[in-house]
Amino acid sequence: MPRGAVYPSFREAALITHRGLSGPSILQVSSYWQFGGARGPVALDLLPAVDAGAWLNEHRRDQQGLGALLATHLPRRFALSFAELHGWTQPLAQLSNAVLATIAQTLQSWHIQPSGTLGYAKAEVTLGGVDTAALSQQTLAARSVPGLHFIGEVVDVTGWLGGYNFQWAWASGHAAGSAV
Repeated sequence: MPRGAVYPSFREAALITHRGLSGPSILQVSSYWQFGGARGPVALDLLPAVDAGAWLNEHRRDQQGLGALLATHLPRRFALSFAELHGWTQPLAQLSNAVLATIAQTLQSWHIQPSGTLGYAKAEVTLGGVDTAALSQQTLAARSVPGLHFIGEVVDVTGWLGGYNFQWAWASGHAAGSAV
């Protein structure tokens, strides 16, 4: 998206798995992100219910490391790996205000570049299909082939997660069925 564009934002669960990220928020984002560098990195707020700066400031004198502190909110293995990945392994009491501010910013806007998917066999979100411009809005009949109707997921209609694809399937089926 160009600079100044409004980026979609989702506040839903994310799952950290042994193969990468998954869960409702990641599935939502996958509808907008494209491979091949067409889209930049995805920003994740790892602690959406926490003011990371204030939280870190409360623990700034702790002798524990960042990974141990993060493990109070995130899966332990991920928390420890995250801290190590960024080189933040010393006790919190040894980190400067500038480093704590950088950590807070990173926790609230962690930029990652998706590198792939598990493929079509594992996909829960797909895009594409028959272009809606080629169909009647009232009957979903193909403009170029009389009597041919398209409904449901075969049509290029994408919605947010939460049952909208079922609603679209029923509504489009009803519209096409009523016209036949």
